[in-house]
Amino acid sequence: MTTKDHKSLQGSKIILVEDDKSIRLTVGESLKGEGFQVLTFKDGLGASDFISNNNRNDIDLIILDLMLPGLNGLELCRKIRNEGNYTPILILSAKDNESDRVLGLEVGADDYLTKPFGLNELIARSRALIRRSKRNKKYIEKTQTIIEFNHIKMFVEECRVTSFDREITLSPKEFKLLELFMKSPKRVWSRDLILEKIWEIDFIGDTKTVDVHVRWLREKLEEDPSAPKFLKTVRGFGYKFG
Repeated sequence: MTTKDHKSLQGSKIILVEDDKSIRLTVGESLKGEGFQVLTFKDGLGASDFISNNNRNDIDLIILDLMLPGLNGLELCRKIRNEGNYTPILILSAKDNESDRVLGLEVGADDYLTKPFGLNELIARSRALIRRSKRNKKYIEKTQTIIEFNHIKMFVEECRVTSFDREITLSPKEFKLLELFMKSPKRVWSRDLILEKIWEIDFIGDTKTVDVHVRWLREKLEEDPSAPKFLKTVRGFGYKFG
């Protein structure tokens, strides 16, 4: 790796989840010595709460042990991926048989390192994962469509929405509904037209389905859902955004 590449990784943020205090301290200090920001956790539940409640774009790599108290490494890895978070994950484990490595990769890990390991190898693998992730992020940033309205951002190709830079979890229908609104701000959409666009023309059901999904969106996006600033009702016609 060139000096330029090395400098480009300086300051990258790594989450280290390891219940063994000596390993946690040794690995943490080694990574810090290479210029990384390191935040450590001794159990899976604490790490899970932090990762779920923080902007995933602020985290460049997650290193986690398999045998964790509360929530083990496989469960944590699976939970992270189920939340739509694709931050690189490097698993550390004393289990070195092929089936364990395969299982770790199948639940969403990007790499698997068995204990005992050399710190130089750990650092090299960490750099490689972060470098590849940063390249992918740059490509996505160049090619993806981003729709912005006030503090709400929609990353269309990633099927991701943020509000005040915090991730908002939406169902597929909620996402499509919000996309419809944000692509045509100020336009009034009737319930029937919304059903045709989002639920398809042959939908068999009640227009109240639209009302329910609009209410859910308000609860997730509006500071005061009872007095919405963005997703407004136009009495006698339907809804508009903005």
